[in-house]
This record gives sequence, structure tokens and C-alpha cells, in this order.
Amino acid sequence: MMLKSLSSALLWCVLNSAVLAEDGASLNPTANAYVIICAILVIMMSIPGIGLFYAGLVRAKNCLSVFAQCTAVFSIIFVMWVILGYSLAFGDNQSLSAPFIGSLDKFFLKGVEISSLSGELSEYTFITFQGAFCAISSALIVGALVERIKFLSLVLGILFWALLSYVPIAHMIWAGGFIEQAFAPYDFAGGDVVHINAACAALVAAFLVGRREDLGKVSLSPHNLSLTYIGTGFLYLGWFGFNAGSALTADGVSALALLNTVLCPVVAALTWALIEYYLNGKSSTLGLCSGILAGLVAITPGCAYIGPVGAIVSGILSSALCVFGVRGFKQLTHIDDSLDVFGIHGIGAIVGAITSGIFCAPILGGVGFKGHWESILGQVTGQVSSVIFTIIWSSIATLIAFKLAALLSGGLRVTHDVEREGLDLASHGERGYNL
Repeated sequence: MMLKSLSSALLWCVLNSAVLAEDGASLNPTANAYVIICAILVIMMSIPGIGLFYAGLVRAKNCLSVFAQCTAVFSIIFVMWVILGYSLAFGDNQSLSAPFIGSLDKFFLKGVEISSLSGELSEYTFITFQGAFCAISSALIVGALVERIKFLSLVLGILFWALLSYVPIAHMIWAGGFIEQAFAPYDFAGGDVVHINAACAALVAAFLVGRREDLGKVSLSPHNLSLTYIGTGFLYLGWFGFNAGSALTADGVSALALLNTVLCPVVAALTWALIEYYLNGKSSTLGLCSGILAGLVAITPGCAYIGPVGAIVSGILSSALCVFGVRGFKQLTHIDDSLDVFGIHGIGAIVGAITSGIFCAPILGGVGFKGHWESILGQVTGQVSSVIFTIIWSSIATLIAFKLAALLSGGLRVTHDVEREGLDLASHGERGYNL
């Protein structure tokens, strides 16, 4: 009798599994576990990765303020994502606004349950993974505004930017919206959505906040490059979740993304070191870290679409151009992008977008062209068009977001006395170091 019951139960499981598989609605535990791990790695990029990277680059009196800013931004953005952002980015929408924004059908995750699926993943897993992307993108903006922005102004400005820019751009590219339909760009893990989007926001916000009072008057050298080096390590490790995880399963696509995510940054680091040696006679630790970051940014849009040769070329080009980004861009624009967010994330992602359009060609080791494109010229046209659209959208959204933040918080900047004293003590009542 027991054997008969076990046989019946087994048959029931097999039959129901077949139905679920036929309907495309079965959970893949392996893929789900893989993406959970990748989501944790991406979260680590924000806490503590980007905080350590940025904190080491500021003066000692502002060190803790950077940790506080990155942590607060991550926290409020993830809450926003659960309440509103996920629904607007990935929710169903059949209205006239569908090309640009999703719907409120999943407001406060309405209707999402333990059994809910997104493809082969638990929908909760997909929500967490994509929320981590939104949060790290938002935290990147902090680097352009350190040492002189009000804490409340920063948090509000980035929150409004995420709603006005990150969420729509994510929808337009990753949820089949306007950019995807019009330009068919390759953006596997966020060249446009994350890096160009956040870099433009950083540049516009830095212009609105204004330059640091001590810029050009006293030394603004990094106070602790050891923190920056450790932060680079966390970012590099987390980036594997960022890029390889975007395949949403452990397969050949994620393996190619993993390989390219190792290869491009190390080539970029070596390139940066050689350029510094040629210019200064020395290769710095900060230069090596900056090269790693430039390569990580550059490989993000095309990591699953180009071969290793393309990754090597992307590493060389992104590093060379990002050296200009951190050395000459601020002098040309006179905008105090304090920690060179646009110089690395903006320029690096633009290089990555263009090289993705070139090296996706099968003759160059890539996977082929996307959508209606049939040539390198066509694909590059789509990449560049997507970049330009993102730059314009993000810039306008940032202007609105930070003007609104200034209105609600009584201005963007701290006072002269607070800036001189340092944000650690003045804004948070703490010191990073007891000297």
C-alpha cells in the first residue's frame, strides 16, 4: 500500500513538472541560487565597495560622511525600488506611456508571492537583483558631490533622479521600451542604464552644487589609498555578479561574461600603469585601481557579446581615454566632479558601448548583430544613438531632481564653516580618525 502511494506521488510530481515545464513556469533552482549569489555580490559593491573606494579618496575630515552618504543612498533607493521602482521599470503596461515607463500594477509588490516567477527565477530573486543594480547606480553619483553637499539634499536629489531617470531608462532598454525598439543597442549589464546614466547625473549635479571652496587653493590629495585599494577589490569581485549574473543562469553566456570581466580590467590596469610611467616616470597604485575600474565599466555593455580580443581592445582604449577623463576633463569643463565619476564611468561606458558595436561582429569574434542591424556601421549607429538619448534624458532628469531637492532642503550646499570643518563632525557628529 505504501509502495503504491509513493508511486502515485512520484507520478503526480512527474506529470505536474511536465506541465509546468511546458508552460514555461517552472522554477529552476540552480539558476535561482546562482542569481541570489550574484545579487549578494552586487549589493557588496555598494556596501562596502563603493563606500571604501570613495572614502579613501577624500580628505580625512570627510571620510565618514562618504560612508554615511553611500549607505543612506543604497537604503532609500532599495526601499523605493520595492515600493515603486520595480513596478515602473518591469511592470506590465499597455498604455500610451508603455514605451517610456511601466505601470503601477506591482506597486508595493502587489500580487508577488512566493510562487511568483520571473522566467525561471523566483520573482523575489529578480526584484532583489535588479534593485541592487538601481542602488549601486545611485551610489555612484555620490563621488561627484563629496565634501560640500548637504546630506538631505544628496539623498533627496538621488532619490528623485532614480525615479525620473534610472527607472525609465531601465524600462526603455531592459523591458523592451523605446530605446530597445528604436535603436536595438547591446547593453548586457548596464553601460547605458547604469554607468552613462549615473555619470551624466554626477556631472550635472556637480555643476549645480558648485566647486569645492578649497579646490585649487590647498592640496586635496586622497587621505588613505589603502581604503581605495580595498574598495577596488570589493568592486572587482562584485562586478562578476553584476556582469555574469545578468545572464540570469550559469551557462556559456555567463562564462563568456565572466572571462571578459576578468580580462578587460587587467588590460586596462596595465595600460594605465604604462601611460603613467610614460608621463610621470612612475606607476601609481591609484592609477592601477582606476584602470581596473575603467576596464570594468567598459566591458559591462558588451561582456556577453564580444570575444576576448574585443575585451582586450576595449581595455586599452577605455584606459587611455579615461586617463584623459581624470586629467583633462575637469580642466576643460571647470566642473568639480570630485572623484571623476564622469571621467571614468561616463567615458569608459561610452567607449564600451562603441566597441561592443564593433566587436560583436562574427568576423571579430562576436555573437553577431542585434535586431534589424546587419553591419558594424549599423550596430555602432544603434549604440551611439542609445548613448546620446541616455545622456539627454539623464541630464534633464538630474536638473529637475536636484532643483527639487534644493527647494525641499533649503539649498544644496553646506555652509562655508561646515565645509571648512568637514562633514564628518558637522553633519554626522563623528570623526573618522581620533588624532
